Amino acid sequence: MQIVKTPLRDVKLIEPQRFGDSRGWFSEVFNQSTFADAGIANEFVQDNQSFSVKGVLRGLHYQLGRPQGKLIRVLAGHIWDVVVDLRSESPDFGKWAGFHLKTESPEDVIQLLWIPEGFAHGFLVLSDAAQVLYKTTDFYYPAGERSILWNDSTLNITWPLEGLNGISPSISAKDALGKPFDEAELPQQVSFSR
Repeated sequence: MQIVKTPLRDVKLIEPQRFGDSRGWFSEVFNQSTFADAGIANEFVQDNQSFSVKGVLRGLHYQLGRPQGKLIRVLAGHIWDVVVDLRSESPDFGKWAGFHLKTESPEDVIQLLWIPEGFAHGFLVLSDAAQVLYKTTDFYYPAGERSILWNDSTLNITWPLEGLNGISPSISAKDALGKPFDEAELPQQVSFSR
């Protein structure tokens, strides 16, 4: 299993090894001790799976009070996954990074994205449809649910809208009410590696 650093401190791409032959392939995508050795959470309490059609944009979501670390994996399709550092003491505070995560053919590299507590997260579906599975380190906490506008001018996230072939992103009514970054209620002190 290869652990790849990303432009954002503590966010990591995980690339499990695949073993295959003419019948197909096998891969160990989670190993508690390997994750612990890499400084990645190894205890998850909830699995969530979403199905979305092309153009759906979910996010940018985070929780106050009971923040969640998330382990993201695309089971089918192609998404542009975005992570924003909300940890006020972090050198990366207010910075974002985007990742093309996809499983469109058996040859695609298996990738999981580790997003620790203290980050906002969202994604845009670029394929006809996508199924996304994510494990979380804490339970969903409706009272702490918050959202930052996906097109916030301060964050200035570069979404690959050209991949939608002229259709507009489809945003939920709840996400459309997200706050601008400079007005958002952000998490209290969340640790980060130095």
